[in-house]
Amino acid sequence: MRNISDVIESFLKQVIELSETGEIEVQRSMLAEKFQCVPSQINYVISTRFSHDKGFLVESKRGGGGYIRIKKLELGSKNAFYQALLSVIGDELPQAAAIEILERLRETDFIEDTEYNLIRAIIVREVLNIPLPLRDIVRANILKVSLRVVFSQ
Repeated sequence: MRNISDVIESFLKQVIELSETGEIEVQRSMLAEKFQCVPSQINYVISTRFSHDKGFLVESKRGGGGYIRIKKLELGSKNAFYQALLSVIGDELPQAAAIEILERLRETDFIEDTEYNLIRAIIVREVLNIPLPLRDIVRANILKVSLRVVFSQ
């Protein structure tokens, strides 16, 4: 059975896909009422599942007429996307952030499941069994090299 966060995420993504502009505006209280949860649950889903790294821009206005605007970002050219990824990766990368990047690449069909599984298996902390911060530095380098290969095809 799916948890409430998965249901809310799925709902919002469907609404965004149906939108002509790839953008929606929602109110926390209305979503919380629809899904019978507290508004902080809505905040959690939006902050963890609709981040910039995952390809979304989120704007929020609090107060009585407050809203949350979620916009799906366009990827632009392949090279621009690659350069943006390198910038996000930086010199060090924690495991959770690396996996989020890989999931985004898989969702946008830049990598197949096989590539996702292979790269993910290589960058996990159990394989990179070295102390921090060296582990995050090595992970960033492995991911950059892997992406260079993927984006050169």
